[in-house]
Amino acid sequence: MPQKPPIGRDTRLCMSLSGRPGNAGSRLHNYLYDALGLDYIYKSFSTRDLPAAVAGIRALDIRGSAISMPFKEAVIPLIDALEPSALAIDSVNTIVNDDGHLTGYNTDYTACRQLIEASPADPAKPFLLRGSGGMAKAVVAALRDAGFTQGTIAARNPEAGPALAERYGFAWAAELPAQGAPLLVNVTPLGMEGPDAEALAFPEAMIAAAEVAFDVVAQPAQTPFIQAAIGAGKPVFSGAEVIVLQAVEQFALYTGVRPSAELVIEAARFAHGDATAARLAAATMKG
Repeated sequence: MPQKPPIGRDTRLCMSLSGRPGNAGSRLHNYLYDALGLDYIYKSFSTRDLPAAVAGIRALDIRGSAISMPFKEAVIPLIDALEPSALAIDSVNTIVNDDGHLTGYNTDYTACRQLIEASPADPAKPFLLRGSGGMAKAVVAALRDAGFTQGTIAARNPEAGPALAERYGFAWAAELPAQGAPLLVNVTPLGMEGPDAEALAFPEAMIAAAEVAFDVVAQPAQTPFIQAAIGAGKPVFSGAEVIVLQAVEQFALYTGVRPSAELVIEAARFAHGDATAARLAAATMKG
């Protein structure tokens, strides 16, 4: 195993910006740096001054930054260029700094499509998705590109909800409809650690009637929605899996190194636990 150099003046810093920063991303990236002997370090941050934070990425030559809720759209005017994955859905979850030139990417899309295609969800059947923010754009695009043609986006935002639905050819509802769908997808903070931790994204009866549950919330991996779905015997996939798969893409962008699937599973186990690592194996090693 290569030996990681001690932290010094040549050590590259990578980071994340989130409204509610956690430890899982730092644990995963730093585990991979250590395992591969790379002279990098990763730290999570929050901010009340997004323009100043992005200026700091540029001024301090920070190699890259993950971007999480609620900054994925607001960060766009503050950077220099958008890679096609971010441009297509107007949402950035990754910034790469090349000598002061900041480029935005969206690795959420890639991760979501991998998980959707590896899941038992049937694209011939409809989905019901709750939410319309930056992450919702990545998930809806991934659903469309995975072959889904029927779906409803439930979102209270009277501008973002209809616009997202129209853009990808799906229906919109301001409130959750009475009728659920075989695939339920939560792309809101409901169930996330903090003030919404006890909230259930969908009614229990709707969960019981569904076939597959997908929650993009990563902390905790088992939200009330996911716990209810597991209790009802439904296949689930979670934000913890999304965050691992998209983080691997970020890692490759920052370092130029792509870790093996086996090493990714080790890092996922370290950062998120054995259950997530086992499910991740099915997605990363598919085919």
